[in-house]
Amino acid sequence: MAPNPVANHYETLLAEHYTWMFGARFDQKDSEQRALLELLGVTAPSGGSTGVAFDLGCGSGFQSVALADIGFRQVIAVDTSAKLLAELETHRASRAIQTLLADLGALRNLAKPESADLVACMGDTLTHLPGKDEVRKLFADSYRILVPGGVIVLTFRDLTPTASGLDRFIPVRSDADRIMTCFLEYESPETVVVHDLIHVRNGSEWALHKSSYRKLRLTPKWVCDNLTAAGFRVQRNQQAGRLWAITATKER
Repeated sequence: MAPNPVANHYETLLAEHYTWMFGARFDQKDSEQRALLELLGVTAPSGGSTGVAFDLGCGSGFQSVALADIGFRQVIAVDTSAKLLAELETHRASRAIQTLLADLGALRNLAKPESADLVACMGDTLTHLPGKDEVRKLFADSYRILVPGGVIVLTFRDLTPTASGLDRFIPVRSDADRIMTCFLEYESPETVVVHDLIHVRNGSEWALHKSSYRKLRLTPKWVCDNLTAAGFRVQRNQQAGRLWAITATKER
């Protein structure tokens, strides 16, 4: 099987700096994500439900911990980065969170039909998939594993507007020992190459660590149309800070 360039980017570069680059403590990000989930209508599962939530592309676990705190009885946290899953383990405490090293494309093999109440794919994970066919497959696989009335929650960055010139350089975060900058290369109407540049202080010198990966350019309309085609009913379609947020329900 060909190596996954996104997984390689995270494991060799970004995982080490992932939580730091958000500029907040883990508990602050947990509270922020819990508030976002509640804003999007995600509530604790009722007594007759499975109580299972999948957090796809969980990273270091902001959403996984938030879902457990909301009241999901089991959260399956899926990511391709062993480093980020190990970090999540340090934060989960006694919460019923199971970490799983796997690719998003394997969702169909990770759960039985109608075995989950919720599928979350948050942050900007959705755009990490290789192409639109893989996004459609993820929607179909999510529909398959959700119970009737189950919910899919998506957030993603709308990268369809094209930045030009110096606007393609984005400062992410900096402190006394690290500086992170992102450069966007718009290679086609369908994709953008993201170059992450991280300078790390080593005594009196600075070392540059760099890597790149490709993201999809998805519009909220395209996502909603393809959720509907997969059988979902879109419930919310709104901006959430710098990201776009969509929730949809599997018809009963």
